[in-house]
Amino acid sequence: MRIVRYYEHGEPSVLRVEEAENPRPGPGQVLIRAEAIGVTFAEVQRRQGIRIGGHANLPGSPGGDVAGTVEALGEGVTGVSIGERVVTDVHEGAYADYVLADASWLIAIPAGLDAAEATLLPSPAQTAYHAIKESGQLKPGETILIDAASGGVGHLAVQIAKSMGAGKVIATASTQAKLDFVRELGADVTINYTDADWDEQVRAATGGRGADVVLETVGGDILTKSVQLTAQFGRLVFYGSASGAVEPIHPLALTRMKTVAGFALYAMMYNRPEAIAAGQRDLIDMITSGKVKPVVHARLPLDEAVKSHELMEARTQLGKIVLVP
Repeated sequence: MRIVRYYEHGEPSVLRVEEAENPRPGPGQVLIRAEAIGVTFAEVQRRQGIRIGGHANLPGSPGGDVAGTVEALGEGVTGVSIGERVVTDVHEGAYADYVLADASWLIAIPAGLDAAEATLLPSPAQTAYHAIKESGQLKPGETILIDAASGGVGHLAVQIAKSMGAGKVIATASTQAKLDFVRELGADVTINYTDADWDEQVRAATGGRGADVVLETVGGDILTKSVQLTAQFGRLVFYGSASGAVEPIHPLALTRMKTVAGFALYAMMYNRPEAIAAGQRDLIDMITSGKVKPVVHARLPLDEAVKSHELMEARTQLGKIVLVP
């Protein structure tokens, strides 16, 4: 089988497609024949050697959200059958024809959802859902500000927030094409965060009070200004730093009863499995009912893993980039 690995940090060109033997599932694992693999920016950062995206150990083999067919079961695995189509988050070794996965976190692919679309169900959709519901505690009628709203997580967050009853969804992105995209998905207000006065535009859109919930994944100066744009008694949820920079937040910036909450999907998975299960049910209902539509920007052959990372670094995608073995 083919698998993508890298032996040094650097440009996308460090990714290599190699031949390897098919892995065998151990206790509690399944072997999946991959049909589609979701590419995440966290893995781009790991390849670059930036630990914000997770560990950056060498040699590396990117992780991702893998959709495919169960080919073999490890010892003790129940509740899933060979031949079943599933999707799950794979920590490493995801860019491959065959992958090993923890049987505990498998999601059955709903009828009518193709493999590429299904790759948005594990980490992108769950991150958006729980960042809004658990950390952001969005209430019906509240205003939410979603930074980097056109990406794999952001475009789902816009739709999920609307489905949860947000009164106003303010979406920021870096180009007009991205702003048009998120407006089509339901954003009420769209703002280009490369504008010098983007924060003043957000204040104007909220009548000067700021947003009740802020989803922030850019970092740097965007994070600093997003804290300022959080309303009194509001909640800012920090779940990543695409810029690679994290500015310190001074405690005095929070004195108007603001809360800054961190979010990590793995913390939810390992400590709140019942919430993860409930979130899966809600998300599948949102998707099958048409309230939330996963968008795939590009489907690339596995051999074009380098190009997939180049597209991610170019920051031009609308939705998800997926590799297809």
